[in-house]
Amino acid sequence: MMSLLPSTAWLFDMTITKLKLTHYLSDTMALTARECAALVDTLFDTIRLTLAAGEDVNLSGFGNFTPRDKRARPGRNPKNGKPVEIKARRVVAFRASPLLKKMTMAKEPLT
Repeated sequence: MMSLLPSTAWLFDMTITKLKLTHYLSDTMALTARECAALVDTLFDTIRLTLAAGEDVNLSGFGNFTPRDKRARPGRNPKNGKPVEIKARRVVAFRASPLLKKMTMAKEPLT
């Protein structure tokens, strides 16, 4: 089956970066590199702001990002072994969608 999109093999060489996403979008869409960079930045800014506001981010077919509050708990300083309290904090948890789980379990990259 022939794909209408350019090959994505270069995406699997190393870690995907915002710059790689920008180049991929400019190669596949009728947009300039500057417009694609603005699109990628806006997407990630929106995700960051939504999570900072304490709301979930649900990306269908990819997964869900959920902010979670962790309570304070006892811990140890690894250098000297002395007890120390680990402060309460907010973290972001990610849960992969069934589709993403299926794709990551594949023996070969799906293009």
